[in-house]
Amino acid sequence: MLKDLAQRNPDSRSFDMTLDQMKTLATRPASDRAITTGGDSAREVYDAKGQEIDTSKTPGLRARFEGEPATGKFETDTVYDYTGEVRSFYKEVFGRNSIDDKGMKFISTENYGQNFENAFWNGTQMTYGYPSADSPFATFVLLDVCGHEITHGVTEREEMFDYFGQSGALNESLSDVFGELIKQRANKTSSEQADWAVGEGCWKPTIHGHGIRNMLHPGTAYDDPRVGKDTQPAHIKDYVKTGKDQGGVHINSGIPNRAFALFAVDVGGNAWEEPGKIWFAARSESGHHPSFAQFAYHTIEAAKKLNFEDDVPKLEKAWADVGVTPSETEVDILTPPVPGSY
Repeated sequence: MLKDLAQRNPDSRSFDMTLDQMKTLATRPASDRAITTGGDSAREVYDAKGQEIDTSKTPGLRARFEGEPATGKFETDTVYDYTGEVRSFYKEVFGRNSIDDKGMKFISTENYGQNFENAFWNGTQMTYGYPSADSPFATFVLLDVCGHEITHGVTEREEMFDYFGQSGALNESLSDVFGELIKQRANKTSSEQADWAVGEGCWKPTIHGHGIRNMLHPGTAYDDPRVGKDTQPAHIKDYVKTGKDQGGVHINSGIPNRAFALFAVDVGGNAWEEPGKIWFAARSESGHHPSFAQFAYHTIEAAKKLNFEDDVPKLEKAWADVGVTPSETEVDILTPPVPGSY
């Protein structure tokens, strides 16, 4: 998306600058700072004061720590509260003790950069960019964005789902799924009531869009000359065969996203209960590089093991509706191979 925004807004350097900075961040070695300071799952929020600091070494200026009163600053207090929602979701729904299941602290840096058009998990903490004045983005401090990025931390701590091709798209999809479930649970929204929009509120009012992705209806999240059109496929027949974006991980995630949303709506009620528990169980049984078909197979096996046998026909229908046939052995043959990527 950032590449497309950079091309559509040549007068704004903020998107190119963000892309360049993300490349730099990707080459930095992971830090153990956040891992070794924990044990109590405490929240720590820092303020970068508009600087693009190396958060792997220092997270910024202290803004609000666990148990401290509200500061009155919207972003600081919102990041603190949203992180609490993510923590309680994993603790109360899955019995998980923080990101690493060992009490790792939840560290966040807000107000990162003057024109940084993104939010990201860097391997040890959350960082929220500060959009430029002429950016189409309003904010990145959103509950489902917080949940999405921290879920990347959960996924990588368990060393699952290689970040390429269909397994990479599943990696992204898991973050969308659990980010959305965190939002639905916090808002007490049933699967039937939910809008299934990831990043709802990210756009300024002048942009025609309701989020960055729509899980129930991929390809409909935004359509505006300033930002382009959502191109996520909703069916395997439209799978984007590309070596870019690690084999299209952010694009093709729309296919398993829709399967989950269809299934959750069919089951009804709270999507973080039966559907969420099935997805959570399936992820740990699917290996490092599952295809969509293999992951679908493991969702059905998980439903059986969790005694949700009545959900199996609904699962089979949801996967069929996106063109995926569950299979224990069918590998990803749609993603073009890239040397050194596996």
